[in-house]
Amino acid sequence: MTTSNGAPPAPGRAVGLAAARTRHGDDVDLLLRMLQVGDPLADAVVAEFDELGAPAREALQRGLVAGRADVPDAPPAVDALLAQVETVPGWVSPEQMDAGDRISLAVPPHWNHLAFAGGSLTHTYSSPSMARLLVGTGRLTVTAPRRLAETGMWAAAATLPGGLRRGAPGYVQTVQVRLLHARVRASATRHGWDADRWGVPVNQADVARTWLDFTLVPFTLLAGIGHHLTAHEQSRLYRYWWYVGHLLGLDERLFLGIEDHERARTLLDLLDSTAAAPDANSRALVEALYAAATADLAAAPGSPMDATGWRDLLHAVARSCHGEGVAAALGIPESPFTPLLPLLAAGEATARDHRRQVPGAMRQAEEDGIAARRGLVAVVTGSTAYQDHVGHP
Repeated sequence: MTTSNGAPPAPGRAVGLAAARTRHGDDVDLLLRMLQVGDPLADAVVAEFDELGAPAREALQRGLVAGRADVPDAPPAVDALLAQVETVPGWVSPEQMDAGDRISLAVPPHWNHLAFAGGSLTHTYSSPSMARLLVGTGRLTVTAPRRLAETGMWAAAATLPGGLRRGAPGYVQTVQVRLLHARVRASATRHGWDADRWGVPVNQADVARTWLDFTLVPFTLLAGIGHHLTAHEQSRLYRYWWYVGHLLGLDERLFLGIEDHERARTLLDLLDSTAAAPDANSRALVEALYAAATADLAAAPGSPMDATGWRDLLHAVARSCHGEGVAAALGIPESPFTPLLPLLAAGEATARDHRRQVPGAMRQAEEDGIAARRGLVAVVTGSTAYQDHVGHP
């Protein structure tokens, strides 16, 4: 179906389309199509889970860990998904996969935590459609700490050296996250989700937003405190996350070829400029997120600040990253730390330049990051939401 001028129909959530067309041309039509597309392979697997039950779920899990060849009797949809994720595209660098996302791993843990909460998840939650889905998943005061920990665990597993190799934890968890998206789509649709207004639940545009929330968005926040990436570092970051996008079932047209912040910002502008302002659901999620994140930061061994101090710093860096308009819409207040950010950024930039110049210093920062991420993976006990819910209606 298309409109009278040949363009795809626009869900009610899409705003500012005329201005967006001026900047992005036909990419707006691609966006409108992606708002109505889920993930056919993963959606078929969830339908197969509901039809066949435990045998289908067990076949998928065995195939993810041991490989497709180990489950020759896998149901058709499970087999098709395993075939897709096991087919490594030619643009994937085996050497980089073995090394992990060392650009992200080199970020000190406390800055990584701030960038994750104040950058990545804040941007995710600023989308009214995403917030609407997430608020419906449970009590925020209970789910926010667990959601923060589980999402951080997945990101850690996916970025560790060898984490995306077939059967490795990052590979398995990334496909499980993809199936959780499919489960959310099925559940929301069954419970009357208004696709004409909001688009398909967790559609391709939403997954592209998530992809940016682990590439451009956190490093935009980090740049504001002195952690600038060179052109080479940017290329390594995005090329690594191309493969994450592939495993998440993201349409290649939305990410392949993006290997620097400039091109990533073009996609981000297309997504953000056509999205409505954050709403009450967004504000509730961000408030719960910040309470959980600052409690974690204050509880870390050797923390230099209490939760109030971390909260003020989080407010300052989030406002700097997302801008005053979005921050106000999200209810993020002004912070006494804001005037200090230039001094903080200058000190961090100097320290980062020093690490680049001292032989072995950046390598040591990466190894410290690897140790911290492994510790984060170990913190979450029991099964995760994406492990619990992919097989349950």
